[in-house]
Amino acid sequence: MMRMTILALIAVLFVPVSWAQDRTSEHARKTLEIYRTIIEVDTSKTRNNTQKVAKYLAGELLAAGFPAEDVEVVSKPPFAALVARYRGELGSTKKPILLLGHMDVVEANPEDWERAPFTLTQDADYFYARGAVDNKFGVAQLTSTFIRLKKEGFVPNRDLIIAFSGDEESGMITTRMLAYERPDLAEAEFALNSDAGGGALDKQGRAVTYRIQVAEKTYATWEITAHNPGGHSSRPRPDNAIYDLAHAILRIESHQFPVRWSEMTRDYFRVTGTKLGGELGAAMIRFADNPQDKSATDRLARESSYVGTTRTTCVVTMLSAGHAENALPQSATATVNCRIFPGVPVADIERTLKEVVGNPDIEFVLRDEPTESPISELREDVSAAVASAVHSRYPDVQILPYMESGGTDGMHFRRAGIPTWAVSGLFMDPDEMYAHGLNERAPIDGFYGALDHWSIILRELAGD
Repeated sequence: MMRMTILALIAVLFVPVSWAQDRTSEHARKTLEIYRTIIEVDTSKTRNNTQKVAKYLAGELLAAGFPAEDVEVVSKPPFAALVARYRGELGSTKKPILLLGHMDVVEANPEDWERAPFTLTQDADYFYARGAVDNKFGVAQLTSTFIRLKKEGFVPNRDLIIAFSGDEESGMITTRMLAYERPDLAEAEFALNSDAGGGALDKQGRAVTYRIQVAEKTYATWEITAHNPGGHSSRPRPDNAIYDLAHAILRIESHQFPVRWSEMTRDYFRVTGTKLGGELGAAMIRFADNPQDKSATDRLARESSYVGTTRTTCVVTMLSAGHAENALPQSATATVNCRIFPGVPVADIERTLKEVVGNPDIEFVLRDEPTESPISELREDVSAAVASAVHSRYPDVQILPYMESGGTDGMHFRRAGIPTWAVSGLFMDPDEMYAHGLNERAPIDGFYGALDHWSIILRELAGD
């Protein structure tokens, strides 16, 4: 009996830290409190509320003992950013580590949602709200980790710097300011981003892989416009701006850009396919063996979670047309958002789109300036630290570098010369990633499972 008791005690002591995390602990309660508070502030681009969230987070850090001179709300009207420095030991010559996230969210129309998008709700399995994943999950986890480490008396061997942007989902004005206009941040040795990466679960909740984002596609948006003299609606004419635009949209819809790959993406699909199994897993393995296997690429093209890893994608996201119900339209405009495979020039994509549309009268206007960013080659100490955190929950899961099909703040920090890797603590089924869509949700188990993720990584990279 005594021997069994001792063995049982040993088993408890060696339960992975993240799974042993008490959901009623101070750290768990503080993380949920921060998560709930910032989610329930609508920080979409038209609300001018990122300043409010930044001030709230700053107040939490100040209350935890961070000096006022190390916590800065940076106003960049109508947005704001937060910069918070966790001072390392005196005399350290090690360069700082940046920790990235964004406080803003994509718009959410309450009438379209089954639940109020800016109230954190839950059922037995999920937290629901706009920003539940993208990216208030990461912001809450990082902020509460700073508070936790400070209360535990942790003194890092280098400075750790939070840099939360306020408009990653729109113009990235604050992101550009943080990446290009802050010499103190430019001193960082590297950056870790909470806004991508993370673990994939299968339909049975088993861990398939953990992904470290080392690259991302180029984000580019065009407005394409059909013009027309218009006229009275009672006198239809054979040419019509809306019809012309509709034809252009249908041609864009039917076009597939060429399949592209790298050794990194082939390795990613080979491992993921082996772990995932089934028809989809088999298609991944065939792609890894031969990226020109059309049956494999066609199968992957039907998977929203994976199509972006195989090719450039362009999709119409917004429409605007006409000026009166009783008038022929004088113009019709569609917004076309493209995620371009690294190494492919933006000009090549515009040229292809014009050829696909096949109408020289359709006007193309490139919005903003696309940011092409390099790959951040994965380094051993970062990989080992992330592995320590991930394997505390899933000891056997394989860790893979990958390319993000979306865009994050990381593109600007990479372009500024700061190697950046995205290493979210969230594990979830990639098919349940509803970020930017209706009824965005995060697994409750994933939320609590991530509580130790950042503290393990930071202790590994900045501890003795």
